[in-house]
Amino acid sequence: MLSREENELLTQTGPGTAAGDLLRAYWQPAALSEELPAGGAPVPLRLMSEDLVLFRDDAGRPGLLGLHCEHRGADLSYGRIEDGGLRCLYHGWLYNVAGDCLEQPGEPEGSTFKDKIHHLAYPCTEVGGIIYAYMGRGEPPPMPAYEFITAPVESRSNSKVLLECSYLQAVEGNFDPVHLSFLHQIKTDDPESAQALNAEDRTPTIEVEETTYGVRIYAVRKVHGDRNYVRVTNFLLPNYCAVSGRADGYQVIWHVPVDNQTHWRFMILFTRDGPMNRDERILRNTDEIRPDYRAVRNSRNRYLQERDTMTTWSFTGLGRNFLPHDIFATETAGPVQDRTQEHLGYT
Repeated sequence: MLSREENELLTQTGPGTAAGDLLRAYWQPAALSEELPAGGAPVPLRLMSEDLVLFRDDAGRPGLLGLHCEHRGADLSYGRIEDGGLRCLYHGWLYNVAGDCLEQPGEPEGSTFKDKIHHLAYPCTEVGGIIYAYMGRGEPPPMPAYEFITAPVESRSNSKVLLECSYLQAVEGNFDPVHLSFLHQIKTDDPESAQALNAEDRTPTIEVEETTYGVRIYAVRKVHGDRNYVRVTNFLLPNYCAVSGRADGYQVIWHVPVDNQTHWRFMILFTRDGPMNRDERILRNTDEIRPDYRAVRNSRNRYLQERDTMTTWSFTGLGRNFLPHDIFATETAGPVQDRTQEHLGYT
């Protein structure tokens, strides 16, 4: 188990914290491109306990600025997209994606006051239908050339959902191989399906390999008498995982803190073998995620658990989609799980 001090070290992600500084040293997903269409309104958002506004200028470039105007603190998410930047409604101050103040219309002619103002701005880049932000110090590092990042939009499915718990609880759950034998169990007649194989051996041998990007975990299950079923999961520093998703690709699950007690779960499913089926790309998870990217099944409706299905086909009674299973398991441990109360065994 962790001490209280260690738990706080890993779960506090605001400015100036150790975990916050670590996460800020990497590019992080800020939003899906679909949230910021050309000509669309600015989007207020909170990332790692910072209040920000994401906008697309009239040249199509995404920008991420501090939410409140440098002048009198008005909310810039209500601003106008024009003249190369985002204009505050209160007095017309205009900021570009780099945080430069381009105009202060109320100042006397010849004033250079605007040149003394630099607004909080974080570099953004848009790749594969996702807008990434670098919130760290100094120049941003190159974007990782992982295939799931560089794959074309038509070969991927992007989605996200808000979870009401620390990012760390969800990251840990992604590379826990044993929960597949319980939490995601749904009755199947196919003995070769992953679910059947996970259920056949509920106590896998776990092997761990350190890698240049994090950790690779092998779960080895004895199945059908003399065969091994091996599932591989990769944890990528500092806050995402690559897990099995399909035969010709995989799924990446990336957890980005909103604050210490909530976070965005970004999900990227991609294929190497050409474009995805359009319905798979567009409709994935739509039954479980509302248009505002909140979960349909949540703690306020007890995750819509159907206990009668637990006696027929579902281990959890939480439907067939794995997403609400994961949300239930990580949220119900509490907004920030007290790891001093854990009793960790082999698995």
